[in-house]
Order: sequence, then structure tokens, then C-alpha cells
Amino acid sequence: MSTATTTAAAAAVATTTSSDDTSIERQQSPSADVVQNFLVFRIGPMEQINGNNRLWQVNLILTDDNDPEIHTLTEYMREEIYSEAQGWDRLGLLLIKSGKFDKAQEIYDILLGETTTDQEKALMYHRLGVIKNSQGRYTDAITYFQQSIEIKTKVLSPMDSDLASSYDNIGLVYKNMGDYSNALLFHQNALEIRQKNLPSNHRDLAISYNNIGLVCNHMNDYSKALSFHEKALEIRQKILPSNHPDLASSYNNIGSVYENMNDYSKALSLHQKALEIREKTLPPNHPSLAVSFGHIGIALSETGDHSKAILYCERALKIVEDSLPANHPHIQLYRDNLEYVKKKT
Repeated sequence: MSTATTTAAAAAVATTTSSDDTSIERQQSPSADVVQNFLVFRIGPMEQINGNNRLWQVNLILTDDNDPEIHTLTEYMREEIYSEAQGWDRLGLLLIKSGKFDKAQEIYDILLGETTTDQEKALMYHRLGVIKNSQGRYTDAITYFQQSIEIKTKVLSPMDSDLASSYDNIGLVYKNMGDYSNALLFHQNALEIRQKNLPSNHRDLAISYNNIGLVCNHMNDYSKALSFHEKALEIRQKILPSNHPDLASSYNNIGSVYENMNDYSKALSLHQKALEIREKTLPPNHPSLAVSFGHIGIALSETGDHSKAILYCERALKIVEDSLPANHPHIQLYRDNLEYVKKKT
């Protein structure tokens, strides 16, 4: 492994979130969505340089210099982040993608105070909405996304792809709040825009299919959920590196549907595929790893391997306790799951 040090300094653009199904209880409950992209560089210590809040030193640890798959993913990541963001926004986006939400908020709070155009302000509201959603602060997230949409609807065409991104993200928040009808409405609006603007194998269409699949799963429409998730997976398998975390997200979400259908052996296989990708590409305390460990724990419990199930659920709980705010609504979910599998021993 090798270590690199980088510094960053300011600017603006737009993001779309593809989400995971984190609901890992036997019975349906609200779930959290974690910005599900990737990080090949693991973020080490971060500190201000000479007390200057506009200059930070970030220590990045490259997971594997010689792995060709990691190299391919690194290049894809570089292109993705550099095409989407500039300056300080790149650092903030990197922090979001790596699950460092509190640090990312510090960056965007500064940038919001320095915006000079409506376009920049809309982007900062959007980024802060993503962060608040990931922190489990859903009311704040809705407020930020609504502020972003209000600006965008004044300056953009009603069919602009940037609006689709906002609709998709606010849909994720409504899903996390258990308001599935509103979530579905926003995701369908995003899909309509993307189908008119994008080629059929575009990554953003996969995001829309994925997110509609999540809502259908929560509404117990499992056949429709599988159909949308399989559309998303088909696109991702064609256009993404084989170890891209969006593929892990698809495997996770299809596994969740099978879990709800009580097909635990198929669910376990899919969750293990998701975990294999995530362990290679994400920081060791990334919340998405907790999602995989939690799902595998439940599937193992339901197939009779109770001692191993407890270990997986314990790992999941440790990660969320270390990586999410203490008042995040899903920490209790992981605690409940651990108690559930312990009672089955």
C-alpha cells in the first residue's frame, strides 16, 4: 500500500445518488440510503494547515498499487469526480463518497457562504441535502433539496437532467421517512426526464431504476422491484468496472428483495457478492459495509447459522456506531437486528 498527501481549494457543479436498501429487519422498517459510490483511496487523518480553514491536508492511502482491477476503478473514479466537481467541491464530494459526512458538511457550509451565483447556491443546497439524508436528518435534507429545486426551476428547463438529480435525491429522503407514495412520484419524475434525455444504457437511468426498485420493495411489490433492479444491474454490468460499488448496490438490493420473499439462500449469495466488492473498494468503517454485514447476518440467521449471524450483526453495529451520528435513526435498527439473531440461538 502507498500513502499520498493532497491539498484542496474552492468551486461548484451537481450530483445524483444511487442508493442501497439498508432495511435488514425481518419486518419492514424505514431505511437509510448511503451515497453509494466508491473510494479507492482510503482517507486518513485530515487537518487544517496553519489553522487556515481554506487549506486542508488530506492523507490518502491507496488500497493496492498493483491490482489491475483497482487501477481500472481508480481511473474511473478520477474521471467521475473530476468531470463532476472542481476545487473544494472535489474534496467535499470525495468526503461524501467515502462516508465522511461531518467533514463534508464543514466544506459545504463554507462554500455556501461564499456562493456568488444562483447556480452555485443550488449546488451547495443539493450537496447539503445529500449529507443530511446520509446523517439521518431527513427534515433538514428535504429543506435543502427544496431550496435547490426552487432555484433550478427558475433557471432550468422543466426537463433538465439537473432537475432529475434533485427529484431523485428528494425521493430517497421520502423513502427513508416511509412516505413511499411521495418517493415513487419523485423517482418517476426523474426517470421521465432521463428517458427523454439519455441513451438507454446511461448510468443515471440505472440510478432511477434502482431507486424505483427500492420503493417497490418497501411497498411489497416484489416482482416489480426485481424488474427495476435487474434493469439497473444490466446497465451497470455493461458500463462499470466489475468491482464498482454501484454493482455492489445492485447485488445488495436484489438480495433484499429475495430476503423479503424468504429466499434466504439466494439473498445470502447476492449479499456476499456485494460485500466482496465493498471490502475491496470502501474504507473499513464505511456505512455500506454495515449494510452488507447486517444483511448477511440476517440471512445466516434464517438459514440456521446463528453463531456466524451474531458475528456479522455485531460487525455491522460497530461500524454504524463508529461512522454515523449518535442520534441516527438506523443505529437502533442494527441493535434490534443483533438482538433478533441472538434470540434465535
